[in-house]
Amino acid sequence: MSPLDTASFPVPYEWGVEPDAAAVGPARRLIIDIARLWKVPLSDEALRDVELCAGELLANAVEHTKARCMVTVRWTGLRLRVEVADTSLRLPDPDMAPDVITGGRGLCLVAGLAHSWGWSPAGAGKVVWFEVAADQVTTGDERLAVLVGAAQAQIVARLAASA
Repeated sequence: MSPLDTASFPVPYEWGVEPDAAAVGPARRLIIDIARLWKVPLSDEALRDVELCAGELLANAVEHTKARCMVTVRWTGLRLRVEVADTSLRLPDPDMAPDVITGGRGLCLVAGLAHSWGWSPAGAGKVVWFEVAADQVTTGDERLAVLVGAAQAQIVARLAASA
């Protein structure tokens, strides 16, 4: 078997993000730039969803840890995977948002827009990740339903918790 007979994928790209809300935007854009450089077969709309999901994970890491987090982007040949490693032991829970007015809908959005998502323990913290499949595109009314559903889920959870 020659090297040309095996699939090769880009080496995962990893970098640190400073614990500053101003660092979230550039990190989100870098993820999209990496996906485009690798020619990941995702539509512009799917890349916007990747950017939104990445921004949510990054914002959570910055807000809850006030410490540098690490971002890793991988292309498996089938899915784009974004991982955010932080030092918080607080587990991600889309139902436990403290403030639905100013935030708290992020993980619901990630759950609705990503092909899959999850977390795993890592050292003194955790890694939260999501994956978007190359053939997955949530568009139009379906995308709107995800966005509205995420907002409604958080409002219902908040009302139930206060009752």
